[in-house]
Amino acid sequence: MQVVGFNFSKISIEKKKDATGKVSINSNIDIENIEKAKIDVFKGQSNLKIDFKFTIKYEPEIADLEFKGSIIILVSSKEEKDLLKKTKKKTLDDKYRIPLFNLILTKSSIKALQLEEDIQLPTHIPFPRINPNSNQARYAG
Repeated sequence: MQVVGFNFSKISIEKKKDATGKVSINSNIDIENIEKAKIDVFKGQSNLKIDFKFTIKYEPEIADLEFKGSIIILVSSKEEKDLLKKTKKKTLDDKYRIPLFNLILTKSSIKALQLEEDIQLPTHIPFPRINPNSNQARYAG
């Protein structure tokens, strides 16, 4: 499997109220559809379009982020048949699911971090922090 394209078709963020008290942040990835792609550049090669949705929810009812998009992959004809068959059963083998989910998480999280900063939400992933008593706090210069 080779990724040859990634794009967003929808990026949405809605802040309902300020984040105060205990905030729960949950994220989810859904593969909504897998179909043959019709791309002239890759004629003669098996290529698939994978539609996804990635959501981040801040609870209790604080904010929602939603990303929709698609990934274009090149696969062997055997992999194409396997993926299309698994799609009908709503399953996806780890050898496809893990790299696809990691790509979606990486691309979407980069966008989400900027949006969270823009509307003053806590980040959905923790940033590294330096503690005064740790070895990391030493100046190496």
